Amino acid sequence: MSSNRLDCCTIIVVEDHEDARTYLGVFLGGLGANVVLAKDGIEGLDAVKKYDPDLVITDLKMPRMDGFELLREIRGLKPDVRGGVPIIAMTAFGTTIENARLANLGFQAWMQKPFTIEKFLATILALLDT
Repeated sequence: MSSNRLDCCTIIVVEDHEDARTYLGVFLGGLGANVVLAKDGIEGLDAVKKYDPDLVITDLKMPRMDGFELLREIRGLKPDVRGGVPIIAMTAFGTTIENARLANLGFQAWMQKPFTIEKFLATILALLDT
């Protein structure tokens, strides 16, 4: 993907804070992505099964099913049901040790909150280019 446009990409945003979820959805949708919003990991997992996403962006700390459990559930899916979809973790509690743990668990990238929208977009584009 050579431009900043996200046309033809389906991105699932899993975030329990409504304002953040809505903002990310509007931003990504404005770049052409088909965005599916989920308020927790349970809704996020259902969306992965239903929409065949190109990317999942998830908060780590959420009620009902957190981002770690969501990752495990997605990775447990068959590859043809997008078990290998790239997943970006968002966290307000990141440290160097935590970041290494996230990579070892299978997240392709992570964003430390608060983050700039430029860094957010660059991370997404890098994952969708591979």
